[in-house]
Amino acid sequence: MKKVEHVLEAGIFSSRWILAPFFVGLILSIAILFGGFAKELWHLVTHFGSLSETDTILGILALVDMTLLANLLIIIIFSGYESFVSKLDVSEHEDKPGWMGKVGFSTLKVKLISSIVAISGIDLLRTYMQLDNDGTISLEVVKWKLLIHGVFVISGLLFAVMDYLTSKSSHNH
Repeated sequence: MKKVEHVLEAGIFSSRWILAPFFVGLILSIAILFGGFAKELWHLVTHFGSLSETDTILGILALVDMTLLANLLIIIIFSGYESFVSKLDVSEHEDKPGWMGKVGFSTLKVKLISSIVAISGIDLLRTYMQLDNDGTISLEVVKWKLLIHGVFVISGLLFAVMDYLTSKSSHNH
């Protein structure tokens, strides 16, 4: 019976590798995102003289938005892989990010919601910039975006408070 238990536990432990293709998929999604980034950057560069100030700002905000999303994906890939699949053997690499290996699951949740709040804020700023531009954005859309952004902000604050309380209680025990 002990042997069956050992085989079962080894199988369960090995099943974590099923997650690896998800992380590969996220890496591919960064490549796709880079395509969109390059397209937007090319548009800004080739239309530099003919874009209005608002269109230039909107284009730059789109680039910032995609950059934040790519950063978020990197954090999820590295932290998720290290937390659930296997440690990355890059401890000696000179370019190893300082946060790598130090971001646990609870910290990852706070970083995730913080990034979502930042991305939502940029989208809200883009919406604001478009209000006077062409009038295609309704007040209803703006209200929904504000409400959703507010929910993200409140969720982020609650996650941060829960993370703080959890870390405080674990230090006391």
